[in-house]
Amino acid sequence: MKKTLLLLTLCAGLISCGSNSDVAFLDRIPTEGHNQNYVSTPSPMQPQSLISLPSGTIKPAGWLRTMLELQKDGLNGRLAEVSPWLDKEGNAWLNPENGKHGWEEVPYWIKGYSELAYCLDDKDMISESKFWIEAILNSQKENGNFGPISLSTDPNAKLDIWPNMLALWILQSYYEYSSDERVIGFMTNYCRFLASIPDELLLEDYWGNSRAGDNLWSVIWLYSRTQNPELLELAHKIHRNTANWTKPNTLPNWHNVNIAQCFREPATYFMVTKDSSMLRASYNVQRFIRQISGQVPGGMFGADENARLGSIDPRQAVEVCGMAEQACSDEMMLTFCSDPYWAENIEDVLFNTYPCSFSEDFKELRYFTAPNMVTSDTLNHSPGIQNAGPFYCISPVFGRCCHHNHGFAWPYYNNHLLYATPDDGIASVIFNSCSANILVADSKKIGVNITTDYPFDETITYEFSMEDSDATFPFYIRIPAWTKGATVSINGNSINAQAGKYMKISRTWKNGDKLVANFPMHISNRVWQANRNSVSIDYGPLTLSLKIKENTEKFCISKVSVISSSSRVMTMDEDKWPVYNITAGSPWNYSINPSTVSLKSKNKLQEGVNPFTQENIPLLFTAKGRIVPSWTIDEYNLCGMLPFDDDPRSDKVDDIELIPMGAARLRISAFPQCK
Repeated sequence: MKKTLLLLTLCAGLISCGSNSDVAFLDRIPTEGHNQNYVSTPSPMQPQSLISLPSGTIKPAGWLRTMLELQKDGLNGRLAEVSPWLDKEGNAWLNPENGKHGWEEVPYWIKGYSELAYCLDDKDMISESKFWIEAILNSQKENGNFGPISLSTDPNAKLDIWPNMLALWILQSYYEYSSDERVIGFMTNYCRFLASIPDELLLEDYWGNSRAGDNLWSVIWLYSRTQNPELLELAHKIHRNTANWTKPNTLPNWHNVNIAQCFREPATYFMVTKDSSMLRASYNVQRFIRQISGQVPGGMFGADENARLGSIDPRQAVEVCGMAEQACSDEMMLTFCSDPYWAENIEDVLFNTYPCSFSEDFKELRYFTAPNMVTSDTLNHSPGIQNAGPFYCISPVFGRCCHHNHGFAWPYYNNHLLYATPDDGIASVIFNSCSANILVADSKKIGVNITTDYPFDETITYEFSMEDSDATFPFYIRIPAWTKGATVSINGNSINAQAGKYMKISRTWKNGDKLVANFPMHISNRVWQANRNSVSIDYGPLTLSLKIKENTEKFCISKVSVISSSSRVMTMDEDKWPVYNITAGSPWNYSINPSTVSLKSKNKLQEGVNPFTQENIPLLFTAKGRIVPSWTIDEYNLCGMLPFDDDPRSDKVDDIELIPMGAARLRISAFPQCK
């Protein structure tokens, strides 16, 4: 990777921002120095570019808090009402020796549930989280192992430590929130257990072998707090026994969640070794899967369950698990190298692909979501998609992993709205309303309050408060690559900003200082040549979809005829937890003339409602389009593959409406083109 390069210092900026301000534009956040207030990777490891703040530090506001409140009152907050795997009776996480169920599901759920509890400072949720965390802590054996050992009764079975990897992340967040020192001892003993396992027996199980990068990060996390040299040896051991995600032209497996989650493993190992080839390997997987299956809008790739050669049309889908893990990988890559690319991808996934995977009240989700999908129902769409079951409907149960694992996406996003930097400063890299108290240079505590409707609006306002006296520290803000004419002002004094760079403002900050960033959003488009020259329309970080009338049918789970083998339905109130079918009530098979797209209306974002719905989305666009008669529902009851450029378009030109992709539960987001 390039060394951090100071690209430009503007004299005009020095004057307009005030005599005590230095302004520069950088490609990356400098790694020189070592933050005195927050734990980050120590020598001999690679220093972090960005340092995540402890869980619970950043308090959400605005539409993000609304989404988190909906999550609390929805599926993640109330999952125990519908999930048989969370039943405390017979749960192997509560009774490790004799439990009958509770493999990955409990830690998947608690990983998001506990983080949500810390974000919202919800005492009941914190108490419930603590109940399960105590069970994890109390499950440790004399040899250091822990977890639901009763689930494997075969003495010759492979050691399965995958669920434990999830539990370690739960404990890490809990330690950051509570400072409970038992976590350090627990993790130290468990790492000694892992170190005692012969290489040929470690990470034999498929899931653990693929996903051991998560275990590697836990070792790095622990080393950063203990500097125990034995952990460095364990880090090398884990990496050499993990699936090889460094091959240039293939992947160890093609499961969509594994790709989104595991491509970060080489970059994680880069933090141990400083070997830049490891960092490049993670970039390679990101680029490779998108070249093959990711020539689509929305930040993801079309793998359904597993990516398949030839199945690359935007009607191919991805699991909600994959979306959440991709955003997490992007966040980790940001901390490793601060490349703005990863911030752009976080927004692409979480603003465009993720939100429409849920019912409007967040009580149900859809296991699979695609950039182009015009039906959301309980039919089995295999082999058009690579899994058999009712995975296109919106339900509280169909899709065992995603219903438990989705919950960490918004809380983790919230936790990365502000970072500490190696030079005892602050960085704002992804944007939403929130507040936080942060320690900066000289261990001075300052308050930062961010107010914005981004990405539905162009303005982000930062207000700084000082606990005692003025504070001198650098503040970094990412200028998005897609913006033109961006400005940043301090106390009314404005400076032009460079798109795609970090703006570093070094000054003595005073109580009441206000910084306002304005990132003008413009309509642009991307052409996906690999997918028949289809086009997607962007507005700032948002991608647009055709506004399709959504006919919604609500019914009871017991009436679903196709039940997946990976789903179990417990006794529950079916009226409170329905299944939704959504079908198109208006034509969807439109080609578009991208030059005709324009913003029709922009309204103030409503408070307290989910903005990612057709009714609440504050942005509406218009365009000209033509029906493509040959583009129809196919034999698998899926949106047909994109038509060719020379397939006839209707002679009639229609006025069509577009809305942000994240609000479109039925959507066409990759369009055929027309004149």
